[in-house]
Amino acid sequence: MGAGVAEKSGGSGRRRRGRGRSRPMAEINVTPFVDVMMVLLIIFMVAAPLMTVGVPVELPKTAANALPGEEEEEPLTVTLTAEGVVTIQTSEVPREELVTRLRAIAAERDSTRVFLRADGAVPYSDVMQVMGALNRGGFSDIGLVTDMGGPELDGQDS
Repeated sequence: MGAGVAEKSGGSGRRRRGRGRSRPMAEINVTPFVDVMMVLLIIFMVAAPLMTVGVPVELPKTAANALPGEEEEEPLTVTLTAEGVVTIQTSEVPREELVTRLRAIAAERDSTRVFLRADGAVPYSDVMQVMGALNRGGFSDIGLVTDMGGPELDGQDS
């Protein structure tokens, strides 16, 4: 990306005054810049779908705004599927072992924030049981994950 100096090489070896001096090269080589940008674009296109947790859940829709993300470490995600299966990140956990595993995870983490994803077809009592297990496991900052665009309580759809 550098600007260089273009010199004229004369055959006589003498210095001329005025026009024969070296002049700055006015062209910038953008090929390396384009190459780097293409590589970054490909990396982000491949990595973006991998940032979401891979457990398929039909989240309920609400009109709530998104929570600000100020986390340094990867957020812990607990998912409750329509079949009643509980997963931590992407690994399935039996309900009787949930509190034990959560305590072990909480001991290794700095943050007590956890995101709970529950299918819209799951009964409210099951969601509350998992929230109670999260609290007993050492996680006091529980965020409920929903899809945006649901009905607002003022009677208007967003």
